[in-house]
Parts: sequence; C-alpha cells; structure tokens
Amino acid sequence: MKFTRDHGLAERRTTATDAKAALLQAYKAAHAAADPEREARMAERAARAEERVKRHAERDRLKAEEKIRAEQEAREREEAAIAAANAEKDAREEAEASRISRVVEDEAARKAERDRRYAARKARQG
Repeated sequence: MKFTRDHGLAERRTTATDAKAALLQAYKAAHAAADPEREARMAERAARAEERVKRHAERDRLKAEEKIRAEQEAREREEAAIAAANAEKDAREEAEASRISRVVEDEAARKAERDRRYAARKARQG
C-alpha cells in the first residue's frame, strides 16, 4: 500500500513560511555571531581608507608643489633667456655704435689730415 498524502495549499503555505522564518533566524544568529569580527573588520577597513585618503592628499600636494616648482623654473629659464637676448642685443647695439663712432672719428681724422696737408701746400705756395 502506498503512502499517499495530499498536501493542500494551506499546508504548503505554512511549511514555506516556517522554512523562511527558520532561514531568517539562522541568518540573524550567524550575523550576531560574526558581529564583533565584522565591527573589527569594518574599523580596520575604515582606518585603511583614511590612510589611503591621507596618502592621496599628500601625493596630490607633492604633485602640486612639483608643478609650481617646475613652472617657476620654466619662468626663471625664460626670464634668463630674455635677459641674455637683451644683453646680446645691447652688446650688438653697443658694438655697432662703437663701430659707427670709430668710422666717424676716422673720417674726421682723415679730413683733418687732408685739410692740414692742403693748408701746408697753400702755405708753401703762398
């Protein structure tokens, strides 16, 4: 003879509800048992996250300082190059002015020598 049992809807519902309640109780018990460990892990995780944020902030600060230093060095190099170019330009202008003044002086000396020779010739003739 077979064992036949007709499980009705109401019985299946209560069985499912009891099973869900048992699972929930088991979850709560496991969660409560792991709670001290979980809190310790969460505290450790929070401490690591805080350290990570500090490291990132320090790295960002160092990058900003390096960027500012690099910009300042570039600015100083540019100013030095401009100063060198200006000094070279001034030296060229000074050399040109000196050359021009020497040419003018030489021309004046040549004219003075010519005038002296002319005056001497006139004095001999006259």
